[in-house]
Amino acid sequence: MAFSVRPSEYFYVNTRDELGAAYRILSALAARGVNLLAFTAVPSGEHRAQFALFPEDPSQFIAETRQAQIEIEGPHYALLVQGDDDLGRLAGVHGRLFEAGVDVYASSGVSDGRGAFGYVVYVREDQFQQAVDALEL
Repeated sequence: MAFSVRPSEYFYVNTRDELGAAYRILSALAARGVNLLAFTAVPSGEHRAQFALFPEDPSQFIAETRQAQIEIEGPHYALLVQGDDDLGRLAGVHGRLFEAGVDVYASSGVSDGRGAFGYVVYVREDQFQQAVDALEL
């Protein structure tokens, strides 16, 4: 497998940046049976944090966050890219997007240390379908 691309909805949770903030959100979602495909946390101002949550089932996620009284923003759209961790793989992904005129405004990835990688690619909403088409195998 070279790589696979999965269009994904994601949602933001904005919260106070305090000890245990991510644990509280993530454990509440896990207790409600919400499976996440990806998660990121970044600072978003003084004493604030923003979590990006990529649920496997967005409808379930929305229902469960309402029940848990977790305020969310979204959906937004990104691409989840997974595959064999070959030298230059991410350059190839970005090359396809560049050739299609797609502006990547953020991304984050990790190798699993066993020969595979996972990568989140954030693109402009008006270029989302163009990005999906560029990465179709």
